[in-house]
Amino acid sequence: MKLLRPCLGALLAAGLFIVPTNSEAAGVRAGLGADYWIDESAAFNFTLGVETKLVGPLSVGARFGAMLITDGNDIGVPLDLVLRANLTGSGIYIEGMAGPWLVFGRGDTFRAHAAFGFGLQGKAASIGLEVGYLDPNPTIGLRLGYKF
Repeated sequence: MKLLRPCLGALLAAGLFIVPTNSEAAGVRAGLGADYWIDESAAFNFTLGVETKLVGPLSVGARFGAMLITDGNDIGVPLDLVLRANLTGSGIYIEGMAGPWLVFGRGDTFRAHAAFGFGLQGKAASIGLEVGYLDPNPTIGLRLGYKF
């Protein structure tokens, strides 16, 4: 808990430094995810994300939503900053994300989350894999997304 405030401050500062100076339209992305939280449980989530173009194929944004952890029927709120690269010629995307996730009913409410994702991006729909860490164990999951 003592490290949470400095980590949140660092994430906020990083977000302010990489925000584009030009006024560009933000995109909204809805996502569904199914994860295996190793040695813990399965977790399903629904997220909404807002992203804006940074430079070239890079975009920066944030995602938030709701999560259900099947073992114990606990709920949570995923919160992440996202850096995404859409490799337009190939239809492939890669992304990195990090942030605090709030998990209710499992002792510690604030959990550190960091992940790397990659997959296929169409004009609006995307499908991919995400590999990461949600305190205290690794996660691996499938993501479906739709950009409005």
